[in-house]
Amino acid sequence: MKKGKKPHSSSPKPKPKPSHKPKHKRPPRPDHKGAKSTTLRDVSVLVITGQNEEGDLIAEPLKWDGKHRPPHIVVTESGRQQAAVKGDRVLAKMRKVHPHLYQALVIRVLPSEQPQNVLGVFVPTAGGGIIEPISRKMKESFMVDHADTHGAQSGELVSGVTLMGMPSMGMSYAKITDRLGRLDSPRAASLIASHMHSLPSLFSKDVIAEAEAAEPPVLGKGRTDLRDIPLVTIDGEDARDFDDAVFAEKDGDGWHLIVAIADVAYYVEEDSALDACAFERGNSVYFPDRVIPMLPERLSNGLCSLVPNEDRYCLAVHLWIDAHGNMKRYEFVRGLMRSRARLTYNDVQGVCDTNNDHPQRQIIELLYQAYTALAYERDHRGSLDLNLPEFKIIFDDAGNVSAITPRARLESHRLIEAYMIAANVAAADFLLKKHAPGIYRVHEPPSEDKLEELTNLLKMAGYSLHTGAGVKAAHFNRILKQVEGKPEAYMVNTAILRSQMQAYYAHENLGHFGLSLEKYCHFTSPIRRYSDLVVHRSLAHAIEGHMDKPSKQYNARLGEIALHISDTERRAMMAERDASDRYKVSYMSKHIGNSFSGTIVSLNEYGLFVSINETGVTGFIPVRNLQGDFFNYDKRHACFKGQRTNQIFQIGQPLIIRVQAANAITGSLIFELAQTPAQPDRPLRPKPDKHKRHGEQRRKHKR
Repeated sequence: MKKGKKPHSSSPKPKPKPSHKPKHKRPPRPDHKGAKSTTLRDVSVLVITGQNEEGDLIAEPLKWDGKHRPPHIVVTESGRQQAAVKGDRVLAKMRKVHPHLYQALVIRVLPSEQPQNVLGVFVPTAGGGIIEPISRKMKESFMVDHADTHGAQSGELVSGVTLMGMPSMGMSYAKITDRLGRLDSPRAASLIASHMHSLPSLFSKDVIAEAEAAEPPVLGKGRTDLRDIPLVTIDGEDARDFDDAVFAEKDGDGWHLIVAIADVAYYVEEDSALDACAFERGNSVYFPDRVIPMLPERLSNGLCSLVPNEDRYCLAVHLWIDAHGNMKRYEFVRGLMRSRARLTYNDVQGVCDTNNDHPQRQIIELLYQAYTALAYERDHRGSLDLNLPEFKIIFDDAGNVSAITPRARLESHRLIEAYMIAANVAAADFLLKKHAPGIYRVHEPPSEDKLEELTNLLKMAGYSLHTGAGVKAAHFNRILKQVEGKPEAYMVNTAILRSQMQAYYAHENLGHFGLSLEKYCHFTSPIRRYSDLVVHRSLAHAIEGHMDKPSKQYNARLGEIALHISDTERRAMMAERDASDRYKVSYMSKHIGNSFSGTIVSLNEYGLFVSINETGVTGFIPVRNLQGDFFNYDKRHACFKGQRTNQIFQIGQPLIIRVQAANAITGSLIFELAQTPAQPDRPLRPKPDKHKRHGEQRRKHKR
């Protein structure tokens, strides 16, 4: 660097302090005296931190001097440079699309300054071996010297670190640090996902010791005896940790409900080894074949689990609602309960559908009758009601995928959901009224850009969406009602889902757009979510009457906790999706060459993403596989159009596809067209070329 020249800095300018109100005020202009800039530089250095639920890369500024969390950055890649992966530093062009949201276009991936972790399949060679990376984004293979193979065998999954130094034969060097078993082993997919996303899976000796030292519950001072109340748990067939129980009875024209939640805060004390471990994990991770729990089994499946006919500590809320499901009052108590029965969703649905002679029939019928009131309030409130199919992966006795079947959406699922939402609303209201510190579940309205994209797509499909001031979830519900039962229903549901902002945790109450609620927090799952554990602690302190006004330091710590558990939640979602995708690839590898009916669910400039209707498995059709014409990508109208044939490929269009390839290493599926599709019933109509239109107008003027 020449003397006298200042080095270029990619550090963003400080952010202004965000508003404490749900609706964001316009930030001050940067040229106002004393105002802080809220914008990043047009070209900034970013660090790739992972992926969002749509598979897009997300990033943070390399340097951030702001007092609050940095903006959310979604990264796109041009395809002309090396693909970026988690941990990479990239130089990117920035575009601000929302007060706290940026889009970034990668200009280039910057050289790594430190060793990187690599996970892949080991292939032996004469001089040692090669690691073929698992990650779809990591295009480079790594050479391994014979002394650094760690005894790995051909085809084994291995993890290691890259070594600094000059590449050889176009490949960098790596050293194997761990052998993880064979790629084709039954549990390989969840094992790969765990390592790729750095999920902690083992508990330390201190954590285990604290869990094992926990003592069985007894009725003590400050505990309300709820053991005579016929509370029941309702969960899935394969559930092992039961953290919520419910009860309902008539109360005049309305209902008295009880939602009792496992009192995890009693066993997991602040600043303990258990607390540090739970905070690090943030939440339990649910793979199709196994669970990585937030807490050791002694607590998660033992003393904290509301198993039937056993005394258990609980934090319960009494809810009194009217005949239309509106909350009249509530009361929180710390209690001792005994579950009357462990029910499944199928048990409860069976009583509802067939009126069968179940031992707990009377309890279930009362729960359903009270649910009718809660459902009325939910529908009147206008909670977002998407209808997208879900699928379950079935394993055989050896642990291999034997089938992928639709997961039934039962009314009993919605029943429990309604009870839990009512309890969560009461918890948020209680914290706010007591001025107690807490962590809230926040879901912001869609951004203007997302709404514009959705509006254009719906307009081309023949629907109009209200996008004026004060857009609500009910406006989306009107569209969803209109498309119900129509061919475009899947496309519209998917498009509305993609338009939504991702929910997150915050120490301020900013409301929940999707549920149409002004206040909301998570209270009902403390066995598997750290956010709920924090809420339980605040509720317990407030109930016992010694809640001091939280200090600024404590509130700052809550902000850090909220940011951390939002990150661990995203990490878990990506890991769960990654494992599911790999299990689906394993299943589809047995169907190479077979044809299936599918639907285009999304697309980009490189091709089409198609979901198989029967199984929900999604694969990719590269644009090169669209034979018979040259297809141009129209981003504005979200479609491909043939230059010669005018053939259209658009979101929601049905196709017959053939499975061409299934890559177990990267977890990717490649499809091809099995037959030429018919034109869509409602093809998208791109605007005519303006130059051609102007030429016609000039010729008309001359005539």
